[in-house]
Amino acid sequence: MKVVWVLVISFMIALFSIRLLQHRYDWKLAGCIAMAAMLVFTSIGHFVFVKGMTMMLPPFVPFRKELIYLTGIIEIVAAIGLLIPSLRVVTGCWLIIFFIMLLPANIYAAIKHIDLEKATFDGSGLSYLWFRVPLQLFFIIWTYCCTIRY
Repeated sequence: MKVVWVLVISFMIALFSIRLLQHRYDWKLAGCIAMAAMLVFTSIGHFVFVKGMTMMLPPFVPFRKELIYLTGIIEIVAAIGLLIPSLRVVTGCWLIIFFIMLLPANIYAAIKHIDLEKATFDGSGLSYLWFRVPLQLFFIIWTYCCTIRY
């Protein structure tokens, strides 16, 4: 739920800041700034909650810890790409693919009741998917609207 608040509050701040500076609303730019802020926020978890995030990947996945660090770095790079106009569309395409690829880890984590912050098996479980799957779809649509759709 924290990521939704980061996205929405960042969007509102960006939208009204752009309005003050440029005397117009730029919904797409505000959307990209908000998504970038959210990605930086979520990337922090890849470095702070490494053990819990590693638990979100099935044991057969090799280099799980390294993969968590790598995905954190990818989120930071994507955040930067969203803020560079010439890279925005390609970053948006790759980010949509990235969001789709993250969904199986979230499903696995929900099935195993993983609480990534505590690195325990007492998380919310399958009920979490009722929130996470639509949220992932929301992120995909948001990214599409602010980067690809004209």
